[in-house]
Amino acid sequence: MRCGGCRLVLASLWFAISGCSGETGDKGAGQDTVPPDDPEPGEATFAPEEATELWFVEFERAPAARGSGGARVKGLVEEERELFRRAAAARGLRYKQRFSFEELWSGLSVRVARESSAALVDMPGVKAVYPVVPVELDTTRAAPTVDPDLAVAGEMSGADVVRRELGVTGEDIRVGVIDSGIDYHHPDLGGCFGPGCRVAFGYDFVGDDFVASDATKPPVPDGEPDDCLGHGTHVAGIIGANGVVQGVAPDVTFGAYRVFGCRGGSRADIILKAMERAASDGMHVINISIGTPFQWPDYPTATAASALVGRGVAVVASIGNSGEKGLWAAGAPGVGEAVIGTASVDSTRVTTLSFTVAPGNAVIGYTRGAGSPPAPLSGSAALARTGTTTSARDACAELPAGSLARQIALVRRGGCSFHQKAAHAQAAGAVAVLFYNDRSGAMSPSVEGDPPITIPVVGIAQADGEQLNARLDAGPVTHSWTHRAVAARNSTAGLVSRFSSHGLSAALSFKPDLAAPGGTIYSTVPIEQGSYDTLSGTSMAAPHVAGAVALLLAARPELSAARVRDVLQNTAVPAPWSGDLGAGVPESAHRQGAGVIRVDRAIRATTLISPGKLSLGESEAGPALRTLTLENSSGHDVTYDLSHAPAACATGGDHWAPASATTGAARVDFSAASVTVPAAGSATVSVTFTASDALAEGGLFGGYLVFTPRGGAADGLLRVPYAGFKGDYQSLPLLKASGPGAPWLGKLSGTRLTQQPRGAAYTLASDDMPYVVVHLDHGAELLALDIVDAATAKPWGRALMLSHVGQSASATAVTRYGWKGTTKLDGRHTVVPDGDYLIKLRALRALGDPDNEAHWETWTSPVVTLDRP
Repeated sequence: MRCGGCRLVLASLWFAISGCSGETGDKGAGQDTVPPDDPEPGEATFAPEEATELWFVEFERAPAARGSGGARVKGLVEEERELFRRAAAARGLRYKQRFSFEELWSGLSVRVARESSAALVDMPGVKAVYPVVPVELDTTRAAPTVDPDLAVAGEMSGADVVRRELGVTGEDIRVGVIDSGIDYHHPDLGGCFGPGCRVAFGYDFVGDDFVASDATKPPVPDGEPDDCLGHGTHVAGIIGANGVVQGVAPDVTFGAYRVFGCRGGSRADIILKAMERAASDGMHVINISIGTPFQWPDYPTATAASALVGRGVAVVASIGNSGEKGLWAAGAPGVGEAVIGTASVDSTRVTTLSFTVAPGNAVIGYTRGAGSPPAPLSGSAALARTGTTTSARDACAELPAGSLARQIALVRRGGCSFHQKAAHAQAAGAVAVLFYNDRSGAMSPSVEGDPPITIPVVGIAQADGEQLNARLDAGPVTHSWTHRAVAARNSTAGLVSRFSSHGLSAALSFKPDLAAPGGTIYSTVPIEQGSYDTLSGTSMAAPHVAGAVALLLAARPELSAARVRDVLQNTAVPAPWSGDLGAGVPESAHRQGAGVIRVDRAIRATTLISPGKLSLGESEAGPALRTLTLENSSGHDVTYDLSHAPAACATGGDHWAPASATTGAARVDFSAASVTVPAAGSATVSVTFTASDALAEGGLFGGYLVFTPRGGAADGLLRVPYAGFKGDYQSLPLLKASGPGAPWLGKLSGTRLTQQPRGAAYTLASDDMPYVVVHLDHGAELLALDIVDAATAKPWGRALMLSHVGQSASATAVTRYGWKGTTKLDGRHTVVPDGDYLIKLRALRALGDPDNEAHWETWTSPVVTLDRP
């Protein structure tokens, strides 16, 4: 049973998430994040702590998007905020308001001192409090010239058919891009900003110098949302470039809402504010290629995005690039209930900039490393290698001074971070670095970090790196940069991209919703960064869907925003299972959603089936019964034969490294073998799903209900995807010992926490406070820390309660929760006196019943002694 009344309660606490394995943001394909050596059990090393001083404060009153409007409501909203201000003043709570939200989500984002966060949840009219999470982007850039048909894989989604045969190009449709801005000077994107331009709307919420983690660089908004980072321009090009690159919908009008500076990240409250601005500017579609993984659908950006759909705006968001981190990784806002959360499939062709090597003049394509300057378009240098094709830690150690002077270093991936390898090559005199993969497939290296890398860094495929090594065995090799692009058939074309995040959501809602080309996509970047480049990520798949939505709305303006997703899901084509392409089985539904969009079929479809997807929940209670409604807008009756196409299942076991198989498919029983839908009428069909005994407990099953029209064309076939969990969902463990063996009690020294198995004394001065180190092996419905007297078990109140906490970012990642010596006791803020105490950690399993003790997991700390100076 879902805990509908849960809320997040805080008491003098802040978070620091381990930098070993954690990740935020929407990363590109092959992003190489190599963790440091795992700490010994009982120790954890953290990146410098970022104080969680920023909070979303949600008010009880519903936002305007879900309530009635008018001056009376406006007055009530102001009254609610004034009540909060007065109560804060009366209680001595000092806060700085960042943003006020009224339209899509009701509340404030505020900055408060660390020790004052406890008071927020006790304020009158406050419903819930959430941390304002940081958001990062990944960017790469280059500068080739290429034919438009190589740009964004429009033939995979049917967008080329819509433009060529139907003459639909997205004219009069407004698409908002919430991202790093758009280089509106780019000729492919119109060349200007303002009324009458392609980029006609927009706002810069942050300014060039904004860095989310640096309080000395606050947002400096202005009216011109130009892009100096590159990500937003690439996204906009996929949606609607019209020039060298032709986007999916080349005649849309853009709104550019800039939430990133030239470096660093953004914040969730800034993104939410941009949603409100995009809605007020009248956007019909909003693309958000931004996400934070392992979030629940309840997070403010996800609920606000769903509210946008309720206002008639179709919202498309990337589902995330945490594919190698296992199940349940879908991110917000894509995990929002009404949002089109988008997965990625690899494009038909790979288009990249190239260099040549002599002797032989072989041409090799590359991708630029994020965080490095762009490679030159001409010039030559000798190639030198730092290791061999079997080196496990190539260039991880310092290289001899001058050993790479005026040469280009060839370095194998693996063993340490790209930044560390590049820094060593740079210090040895290299003028550029070529990283080659240590596994099959493409990669996009990142060398972001301090000190910055000042020489060009690019990534190439494993086979190309091994070829260059072989050439060096035969003698000197000269490397020459060129301005030419190369295109090659992608061996993984049409398969779900390795980086694309798995669903389902922690709430067992069906995610992702749809898939689109996102692997190796060639599009626009800012002119000063080379004008064009190839990037990979669900960041690239989402704008393909957003462009397709623009085409669909231009052709079928009668569709509501909510129905847009249904019709796209009905007409999508599932990608094949990568485990065995000859098996004829679709890839798992929790990886690709309904499948790859086919906007041409969506425009031509005259029958709509709703809902467009089915979330079956857990199978513990027995078979699941669902009813579908078919609506026929044509002038003749249509009869559909009903069938079932099971997809590959997740077989249970280790969800961090899920295995899939074609065994264990659910049994599907229809109420009838066929259904006739009358002209301009509707019909219903009931479907019963029974989980298979052959599927292990904890496995995910799914597939597609297939509706085949009698006597109709093959492209009239419709589908409805479904997915469910086998067994008792509350059987999934939360506090499973992993990595450093959490949970445990820690004491901080510098950036290292050391386990205190026999307990410890704390002065509470500065960072000398007790830390509870936690690894969550799954999303938690609730997480609480209670304080009791060590000798008498007398309760001293609650130090923490969080709701809807996402699972840890990896199998070894941990989170620390610090206690500053205060609690909430009998509704009052209480300073706990010096003495000996125990901290009791309680975690409620996902969708668990808080009144059912079997759904809780508990841990009790060693003795904590408070000894203030």
